This record gives sequence, C-alpha cells and structure tokens, in this order.
Amino acid sequence: MPAHLILGGARSGKSRLAENLARASGLPVTVIATAEALDAEMAARIRRHRDDRPSHWRTVETPVALAETLRDEAREGRCVIVDCVTLWLLNLMAGAENLPEPPDAGSLQQLQAERTALLDLLPEVAGEVLLVSNEVGLGLVPETPLGRLFRDEAGRLNQALASACARVTFVAAGLPLVLKGNG
Repeated sequence: MPAHLILGGARSGKSRLAENLARASGLPVTVIATAEALDAEMAARIRRHRDDRPSHWRTVETPVALAETLRDEAREGRCVIVDCVTLWLLNLMAGAENLPEPPDAGSLQQLQAERTALLDLLPEVAGEVLLVSNEVGLGLVPETPLGRLFRDEAGRLNQALASACARVTFVAAGLPLVLKGNG
C-alpha cells in the first residue's frame, strides 16, 4: 500500500490521526520515532507519546537512518508510523550552525543523502506507511538564517513527500482535510 503523508502544525492532531489509522488497519504496528531526548522537556514529550500508544506496538528509535529503518520495518501485513519527519530533518541539520553565512542545504551532505534515500524508497515500500510531518511554513518567518534554512528545507521535503505519497492529509484543530488520495 502506498505511503500516506499526514501534515499539520504543532498539537494539530496529526500524530493522533496516524495512530487512529494504524489502529483501524488491524495490522501489527511499528512506530519509528525520530525524536531524541536531549532535555527534560523533550523526554517528557517522548514519554507522553509512548504512553498514549498501545503497549503491544513496537517502537524503533532512529534519529537519522530513516530510509534504512523503514526498509527494515515496512512489510506487507504491517503498519509503520514515522513520527516525525520534521524532527528527522532537524537531526540531519545538526552542525548547520557552523556553515558559512548564508547557510546552504547543499553543504549538508548527510541531509541530501538521507533525503534522497527516503524519497527513492517510498515508491517501493511495502505495507501501510504513515508519515507524520509538521507544516512549518504557515507561521512567522524565522529570525535567523539557520531558522529560515530549516523552514525552507522542511517545506521542500514536505512537497517531495506529498508528490511521492498516494495519500496526503492536512490536520488542523484535530480535523483531517484530505489533500490527495482517498483519505
């Protein structure tokens, strides 16, 4: 089954929608978690997400090697949730603060390689795959060049994922709006 991209802002309900779709699939579920608990607040967020999910769902933590992990986990008869693509992108941008001004994504070789690997994998991925990503382009323009680079790369990545996915849903205030596919 082709991949499904679920977009939304912070606390929009996008993860909840992905979890509900996974439950409704009736398939064994694996969550590929990309967040890293680098501070107490993020650790609490990760714990809250984990506590909200059924205990029999598998969780695989992968902050960077998303395509490789997805290739290992996605199978016919299984559902995989990737939560979230935006944090994965942020992980890949580690070290970007050391780029010469203005920062340029072309200088981030690991980001380019991992992004290409993910986009190349999506057309052939098996099973049900639900990709959760933040829509960051609806807010304020970031103050810093690095912030603007992140916003721009997130937008470019979401566009590429939307093109590669058979289904795309935007979530606002907990309400899904189908943008592409049969929802």
